[in-house]
Amino acid sequence: MNEDLEQLLDRFAGARIAVVGDLVADEFIYGETDRISREAPVLIVRYERAELKPGCAANAIANLCALGAKVQAVGIVGDDPIGKRLLQLLRESGADVSLVHSAEDRPTATKTRILAGGRSTRRQQMIRIDRDGPGAPGPSLVTKVLKALKEAASRCDAILVSDYGLGLLAPPVVEAVRSLAGQGRMVCVDARYGLSKYRGVTVAKPNEVELEQEVGRSLGEEGGALEEAGRELLKTLRSESLLITRGKNGMALLRPGAPTALLPVHGSFEAVDVSGAGDTVMAANTVALAAGADPVQAMRLANVAGALSVQKAGTATVPLEELRAELRRGPVTQPTLLMRGVGTASRGRR
Repeated sequence: MNEDLEQLLDRFAGARIAVVGDLVADEFIYGETDRISREAPVLIVRYERAELKPGCAANAIANLCALGAKVQAVGIVGDDPIGKRLLQLLRESGADVSLVHSAEDRPTATKTRILAGGRSTRRQQMIRIDRDGPGAPGPSLVTKVLKALKEAASRCDAILVSDYGLGLLAPPVVEAVRSLAGQGRMVCVDARYGLSKYRGVTVAKPNEVELEQEVGRSLGEEGGALEEAGRELLKTLRSESLLITRGKNGMALLRPGAPTALLPVHGSFEAVDVSGAGDTVMAANTVALAAGADPVQAMRLANVAGALSVQKAGTATVPLEELRAELRRGPVTQPTLLMRGVGTASRGRR
């Protein structure tokens, strides 16, 4: 049924991935609310519990580990309680954090989500508070990151870059990433801002909003606008492929000289929580490519992993066996191939 995809899962355990990026702690505070404050027109939230999860690049690391990959983390956290807890969580997930630097003069970037609801109801996010840290690291920290990246790359089959614009990917680090790609190394990039600076990487993964930012215009509702913008960015990047995530509309894969592949969302259109779903998608896509998948197979697996992720509350991982079980439930959709210049579409077969 999905034999080719299942066979790839068996090779995930041999994949060695280096992850360089913005390591963030995702904090979730849960409470109950049943009245309005007399002090201001706001809800009073009675604290119930709190939990900390890996976020951003740290979430990509946790997802790679859950999928069975051997992961080397590269980045910076603060030498503070949250940073120490984040490193502990990554160690518990199975990641090697020996190349993560704990900086005394930098707080750990933290995103705090307040979730509340009435008695016996599901807690929903009310507000998010971001503590992004001081921005770009100084020259001495950049030197340490460059040294760590070089060492990690020498040990690994692929490099995943998770750039959330919080400063770790300073220009010298971006240049080092591009140099690795120029040496023929597999480099997969997920960048919130400035994706175009990662020219020459193996694969880049923007969402539709990020694609609009890169090409400088809205995609609107016109059918061909996505492909036109995607082709423009692909040409700028000179990458082997561009994977565009489209929320409830699924994904699109663009490659030079190949028809655009469109894939509908897997499973339910209704997401429980989209927190960290892009990290899950990028992790699954990267480990699949490192395990020998072709770009279409990697997209199909990433599409399934992303769909499983958004059905979970909070920042979540998708374990290998959960992904395997989903593959065994039924056939995974093949993409529709857009024939450029022909105006027709056909269902891809592999």
